Amino acid sequence: MDIATALGVVVGFVVIMGAIAFESHGSMGIFFNVPAIAIVGGGTTCATMIHFSMKQFLGVFSVVKKTFVVKIASPQESIQRMVNYAAINRRDGALALEQEVGKTQDPFLSKGLQMLVDGADEHKIRNLLSQEIQYMEERHSMGKKILDFMGASAPSFAMVGTLIGLVSMLSRMENPDEIGKGMATALVCTFYGALIANLVFIPMGGKLGQYSKAEKMSMEMIMEGVCAIAKGDSPTVVGENMQVFISTKHREAIKAKV
Repeated sequence: MDIATALGVVVGFVVIMGAIAFESHGSMGIFFNVPAIAIVGGGTTCATMIHFSMKQFLGVFSVVKKTFVVKIASPQESIQRMVNYAAINRRDGALALEQEVGKTQDPFLSKGLQMLVDGADEHKIRNLLSQEIQYMEERHSMGKKILDFMGASAPSFAMVGTLIGLVSMLSRMENPDEIGKGMATALVCTFYGALIANLVFIPMGGKLGQYSKAEKMSMEMIMEGVCAIAKGDSPTVVGENMQVFISTKHREAIKAKV
């Protein structure tokens, strides 16, 4: 689980709520406005449903989940794993890797190993795994587009709510007691839109973009390792070739551990 995402969201809301409680002297109820919630929340949701297909819209829940729960192996771990596979392949042959297929929980790695077991050559493996990486990028790109769109829509509907509140206020100028209600809706809408856009949607979209890049690099490392094994490279050569993906200070001597 990504502690940074969860901690950022929780602490962010705690800080905002604390500031509200301090400034309102405990009267936090003035910041709870049902029409404002309906305008910003409902408007953002409906606009997203219009902009994207229903399948894409429903997929936003798995997208949000991915910003909290992510499982990406470190580059060093990926290198060590591929060096071990190269050693097994050289010592016992490609068929011995079949036992390793069932041990991994990474579908991408499992597919690459299975192709080695099936005797696929380097070019066929690279073509298929490259397509997998491309489709992964497209899925993540769509998820980021949804979050970015919601981040842009929330403040826009907050402005709509603000205008509604102002119109309501101006239409009741003859009754001073009613002016406050319209002004409250106007200002609280702006608050809601700015809050969820800048604390939830936009940061999550950015985090998903970072994870997408990290996952792409991890998959490319696996692809290069599997292709090197398919060529018959030694464990040492496999490790050296894969270390180009990481900075010099993070490179270390990788030896087969099988």
